[in-house]
Order: sequence, then C-alpha cells, then structure tokens
Amino acid sequence: MSSENKGTEGLRQLEYIKKLKNIVNEKKKELSRDLKYMVTTFGCQMNERDSEKLSGILRDAGFIRSESEEDADIIVYNTCTVRDNADQRVFGRLGVLKRLKDKNPSLLICLCGCMMQEDLIVEKVRKSYPHVDLIFGTHNNFKFAELLVNVYESGDKIIDIWKETDEIVEDLPSERKFKFKSGINIMFGCNNFCSYCIVPYVRGRERSRKSEDILSEIERLTYDGVKEVMLLGQNVNSYGRGLEEDITFSELLRRVCRIDGLERVRFMTSHPKDLSDELIEVMKNEEKICKHIHLPLQSGSDKVLSDMNRHYSKEKYLGIVKKLREAMPDIAITTDIIVGYPGETHEDVNETLDVIEVAQYEGAFTFEYSKRTGTPAASREDQVPEDVVKTEFDRVLKAVQNMAAKKAGRFTGRTLKVLVEGVNDRDPSMVTGRTEQNYVVHFKGDRSLVGSITEVELTECMGFYFLGRQIG
Repeated sequence: MSSENKGTEGLRQLEYIKKLKNIVNEKKKELSRDLKYMVTTFGCQMNERDSEKLSGILRDAGFIRSESEEDADIIVYNTCTVRDNADQRVFGRLGVLKRLKDKNPSLLICLCGCMMQEDLIVEKVRKSYPHVDLIFGTHNNFKFAELLVNVYESGDKIIDIWKETDEIVEDLPSERKFKFKSGINIMFGCNNFCSYCIVPYVRGRERSRKSEDILSEIERLTYDGVKEVMLLGQNVNSYGRGLEEDITFSELLRRVCRIDGLERVRFMTSHPKDLSDELIEVMKNEEKICKHIHLPLQSGSDKVLSDMNRHYSKEKYLGIVKKLREAMPDIAITTDIIVGYPGETHEDVNETLDVIEVAQYEGAFTFEYSKRTGTPAASREDQVPEDVVKTEFDRVLKAVQNMAAKKAGRFTGRTLKVLVEGVNDRDPSMVTGRTEQNYVVHFKGDRSLVGSITEVELTECMGFYFLGRQIG
C-alpha cells in the first residue's frame, strides 16, 4: 500500500476519533460525569507501545484514565500469547469482569492483541465470555476508534480480526506511560518461524516503517521532552528489508543518534543470526547508544538450536558475544533461555549452562517451554516430562542468577549516568533510575530529579540492583 493510501487511512481514523468524541460528550451529559478508561497490557514492549496508542485514541476521544476497573466505562485487555500462562491470566481476569458487567451493563469490555489472532481463542471467548463487547487483533488496532463507534451505534458485539496486512498507519495519537522515554516501533511482524514460537502467526510477516517516519516521530518526541527511545521490533537486525530505500538497521541507528536533544538510544530484540559486525561498530562508536544488548540464546545445544530453527550454532553465538565484549568492555548482555524444549536432554541443558558460564550474562529471562498450538514443536511426540523440565529449569535459573550477581559487582564503586524514572516505591526519600547497562539504581533524591540524567556513584551492589549516591 502506498504512503498516500496510508495517509488517507490515518485521516480516516482521525475522523472516527472525532465521531467517538461526539458520542462520549453525549454520554457525559447524560451521566453528568466523565467517562473513564483502563488499558491493561499483557506481554512485551511491542504490546506496551500498542497500548499507548490505544490509550491515546481514548484520550483524544474524551475519556480520562481510570486507576481501577471498578469505575471504568471501557476496559481494554491487550493480550499476549507467547506462553500459556499469559492466556490463563486473561481468562481468569475475564471472569472478574463478568461481575463488573453485571453491576454496570453499559461497561464496554474489549480484547485485542496476539491472543485474538488465534481462531480457537476467539471462539472460546465468543462462547464462554459473551460479556466481551469488542474483539480485534494485532493487524487492525489502528481501527480502534472506528470499531468503538460501530459498537456504540449498533449496540452489537463486534469481532474484527485480520489475518494479515501490509498496512502501517502513521500519526495516530499516543498516550505515553513516561514523559521522558518512549518505545518506537520501527517494524512489525516476524519472518523467522522458530519452531516453538507463535509470534509470526499472530503478528504477521515483517513490515518495516520508512526511516523518515521513524525519525520524524523521534524528533517530535524529543521536542516533547523524551530523552531516551527504545527502537522496537521482533528482530530489529532485519530492519529495512522490503523497503524501497536502501537502509540497514545500523544506518538507521546512526541517523537516530544525530537527532538533537535525544540522549539515549536502546533497541530490542536482536536476533543473533542477523547481528552484523557493522552493528557492533555502530554501538561502539555512537555515544548515545546504551551499552546493553538483549541477545536471545534460547539453548546452548546445537541439536536443540537446529530443531528450534534458530539458524546459528553455539560457536557462532559465543563468537558474537566475544566481539561485543571486546568492542565494549562495559556492555551488559542479557538473554532469553527456554528449558524443556521437546527432545531436550540433560546433556543439552549442560551445553546451555556452558554458554551461561562463557557468555557471562548480566541477566536472563528463563522460561519453561510452553506448547503453542499451531507451531511445529507443539506436535512433536518427544515432549519433556514436567518434573524433568522443572528440575532442569532450576539448574539453569540458579546458574543465571549466580552469574548475574557476579557480573553486577564489577560496577561497584563506579560513577555512571542514571536516568531517573521515578520516586522509589518503598522509600519516598529515594528515587530509582537505570544505568545505560539497564541496571536499576536507588539513591537519595526527590521528585524534581525524575526524567533527568544524573551521575551516581554505585556504592553497594545488592545482587540485581544498586544503592548509590548522587554526585554533584
């Protein structure tokens, strides 16, 4: 679809926001109060960013944010389906919403996100949770205002799921969670089809945004006070493929770093099979790029990696880690690890433990394998028994935690720049922020520091976070 058509669709959706605002204003007069919304996000940073856009549409239509589902007039669950426990959390919450709907029949309940791209899930919701008013997916969330107008005007329940799209709609409103940092979608979808992963089926094929649109968005955010951006994609290393312009992710990073006023740049997720020497060089030379990379391993066993369709070996992965650490000694490397993939043996897990020891991760998200219907791994007959998975998972988790605590200690006594993100939850005399390595730091300070970048001496390592002292 041409950029002209995309612009037309954006203008069309802005008109629907105006229509929705008229409906909201009429209801406000009728009820003699404001209408409130609540958007709850399950899942990854991509979902978080999608939720900010949904919230922005509701805000511009005249809703105000609610702090509780109890007094909300519209509740949106933006769902994740990467693991089964995410599905179960949503279903559990839907039972609670039934009671709220009984008390307030005018309450609108909306489900969107990755779960809604699965036919079996949608059918289960339709049959077992008839109190849900609107269901839509990942490909058409830009139509949120239009769908709500249709629900309000028709009084009917609406299910609108697109199986795929090549459409990227720019310039719709967004309600950011933080004023000083923001996620930025640079691409959507995934082409990798790892054998355990449902994401390509629910997010669709890769679609990169034009660099000019990305840069314009970041410039606007920077003008609005944003100091740090996180460039988001299922595999940012493949950014640019399919675009008319000849551009790589490395070149996009260079251009982002040239934006005046922007102080920090992060990105995720970075697939090892596509991580280039050029990217390492850009990370090394560009001061604005945070010295932290999330580099999913999933397994240290070549056999399991091949079965997972990951397209790299243990040796290649460790070679990338070596290059990163040689280029940037202060870099923090975090990862994802799956334990219990079908056919995985004790010896395979030993290979993963070996990578943990050699790579020396600063942190890891460690998961038990979760069977996802429709993926190749789900149909395999050599599923690992649950008790074995738990035993092996505990081994991996212990190794990761020990290594992460050991690696954090190297920064004790160092003075690093910290972006202050908020007042400490437990001690209001302290604030909490992050180093560029993504370490959490707590130190004495007040609310006036929130959103600023300040130098902090890391005085004490507490394993997974630091206590510090502001310098100057």
